[in-house]
Amino acid sequence: EVQLVESGGGLVQPGGSLRLSCAASGFSFSNYDMIWVRQAPGKGLEWVSAINSGGGRTYYADSVKGRITISNDNAKNTVYLQMNSLKPEDTAMYYCVSVGHWGQGTQVTVSS
Repeated sequence: EVQLVESGGGLVQPGGSLRLSCAASGFSFSNYDMIWVRQAPGKGLEWVSAINSGGGRTYYADSVKGRITISNDNAKNTVYLQMNSLKPEDTAMYYCVSVGHWGQGTQVTVSS
Protein backbone atom coordinates (compact mmCIF):
# COMPACT_ATOMS: atom_id res chain seq x y z
CA GLU A 1 0.00 0.00 0.00
CA VAL A 2 1.36 3.39 -1.00
CA GLN A 3 1.63 5.80 1.91
CA LEU A 4 2.84 9.38 1.99
CA VAL A 5 3.02 10.95 5.44
CA GLU A 6 3.82 14.64 5.76
CA SER A 7 5.10 16.31 8.90
CA GLY A 8 6.84 19.45 10.02
CA GLY A 9 4.13 22.04 9.59
CA GLY A 10 3.21 24.56 12.23
CA LEU A 11 2.82 28.21 13.13
CA VAL A 12 5.73 30.46 12.29
CA GLN A 13 6.24 34.20 12.18
CA PRO A 14 6.85 35.99 8.89
CA GLY A 15 10.48 35.62 7.92
CA GLY A 16 10.78 32.33 9.75
CA SER A 17 11.64 28.86 8.51
CA LEU A 18 10.14 25.40 8.50
CA ARG A 19 11.22 22.07 7.11
CA LEU A 20 8.50 19.79 5.86
CA SER A 21 9.07 16.07 5.49
CA CYS A 22 7.23 13.43 3.52
CA ALA A 23 7.93 9.83 4.44
CA ALA A 24 7.04 7.43 1.64
CA SER A 25 6.38 3.71 1.72
CA GLY A 26 4.82 1.02 -0.42
CA PHE A 27 6.67 1.82 -3.64
CA SER A 28 10.19 2.15 -4.99
CA PHE A 29 10.83 5.68 -3.78
CA SER A 30 14.04 6.16 -5.74
CA ASN A 31 12.26 5.46 -9.04
CA TYR A 32 9.63 8.20 -8.82
CA ASP A 33 9.45 11.95 -8.96
CA MET A 34 8.12 13.65 -5.85
CA ILE A 35 5.94 16.75 -5.84
CA TRP A 36 4.76 19.26 -3.24
CA VAL A 37 1.40 20.96 -3.75
CA ARG A 38 -0.34 23.43 -1.46
CA GLN A 39 -3.82 24.76 -0.94
CA ALA A 40 -4.41 28.06 0.80
CA PRO A 41 -7.69 28.66 2.64
CA GLY A 42 -10.48 29.25 0.12
CA LYS A 43 -8.18 28.83 -2.87
CA GLY A 44 -7.33 26.16 -5.39
CA LEU A 45 -4.38 23.84 -5.52
CA GLU A 46 -0.99 25.33 -6.31
CA TRP A 47 1.99 23.29 -7.46
CA VAL A 48 4.99 24.30 -5.33
CA SER A 49 8.00 22.17 -6.17
CA ALA A 50 9.17 18.88 -7.62
CA ILE A 51 12.26 16.72 -7.62
CA ASN A 52 13.06 14.02 -10.13
CA SER A 53 13.64 10.45 -9.11
CA GLY A 54 17.40 10.78 -9.21
CA GLY A 55 17.35 13.97 -7.21
CA GLY A 56 19.45 15.80 -9.75
CA ARG A 57 16.72 18.05 -11.05
CA THR A 58 14.51 20.33 -9.02
CA TYR A 59 11.70 22.63 -10.00
CA TYR A 60 10.01 25.53 -8.23
CA ALA A 61 7.00 27.73 -8.68
CA ASP A 62 7.90 31.37 -9.22
CA SER A 63 6.08 32.24 -6.01
CA VAL A 64 8.58 30.28 -3.90
CA LYS A 65 11.76 30.32 -5.98
CA GLY A 66 14.74 31.42 -3.95
CA ARG A 67 13.02 30.76 -0.63
CA ILE A 68 12.29 27.03 -0.81
CA THR A 69 14.55 24.05 -1.41
CA ILE A 70 13.38 20.54 -2.19
CA SER A 71 15.58 17.54 -1.53
CA ASN A 72 15.30 13.81 -1.06
CA ASP A 73 16.97 11.09 0.91
CA ASN A 74 16.62 7.76 -0.84
CA ALA A 75 18.04 5.91 2.16
CA LYS A 76 15.17 7.23 4.28
CA ASN A 77 12.51 7.25 1.53
CA THR A 78 11.84 10.85 2.46
CA VAL A 79 11.47 14.10 0.57
CA TYR A 80 11.98 17.44 2.29
CA LEU A 81 10.85 20.98 1.68
CA GLN A 82 13.02 23.55 3.40
CA MET A 83 11.10 26.80 3.54
CA ASN A 84 12.83 30.04 4.47
CA SER A 85 11.76 33.69 4.55
CA LEU A 86 8.18 32.58 4.95
CA LYS A 87 5.40 35.00 4.10
CA PRO A 88 1.75 35.10 5.21
CA GLU A 89 0.79 34.10 1.68
CA ASP A 90 2.63 30.81 2.21
CA THR A 91 -0.09 29.82 4.66
CA ALA A 92 -1.64 26.64 3.28
CA MET A 93 -2.03 22.93 3.65
CA TYR A 94 0.99 21.31 2.05
CA TYR A 95 0.63 17.94 0.36
CA CYS A 96 3.19 15.44 -0.87
CA VAL A 97 2.25 13.71 -4.12
CA SER A 98 3.70 10.75 -5.98
CA VAL A 99 2.65 7.68 -7.95
CA GLY A 100 -0.88 9.03 -8.10
CA HIS A 101 -1.21 9.24 -4.35
CA TRP A 102 -1.50 12.14 -1.95
CA GLY A 103 -0.54 12.42 1.67
CA GLN A 104 -2.90 13.78 4.30
CA GLY A 105 -1.16 17.14 4.32
CA THR A 106 0.57 19.27 6.92
CA GLN A 107 -0.63 22.76 7.83
CA VAL A 108 1.70 25.72 7.55
CA THR A 109 0.53 28.99 9.07
CA VAL A 110 2.62 32.13 8.74
CA SER A 111 1.39 34.83 11.04
CA SER A 112 2.60 37.32 13.60
